[in-house]
Amino acid sequence: MEIKHQQKNKNGKFYVVIDGQQKAEMTYKFKEKNVIDINHTEVDDSLKGEGVGSKLVDSAVTYLRENNMKAVASCPFVQHVFNKNQHEYQDIIYHRN
Repeated sequence: MEIKHQQKNKNGKFYVVIDGQQKAEMTYKFKEKNVIDINHTEVDDSLKGEGVGSKLVDSAVTYLRENNMKAVASCPFVQHVFNKNQHEYQDIIYHRN
């Protein structure tokens, strides 16, 4: 399964296309120059239970680390993943001072 990334202006998404159709996506919006808000995750019913949502998060985390960026999560799924694995994602989670 290939996860793709698209960014236009202040919005972006990580997504999965199978047989020419988008089957999963995780969207974000820039809050600051190097801070994104991951605001939505959706996975097609045909892929539920296969860990696709977590793979989307992993792709975003890799992107954030490679670009020295941080993230906040208004998406409940991503909030759960970040909270469950705080030690693993501590370097990319944005904390307001």
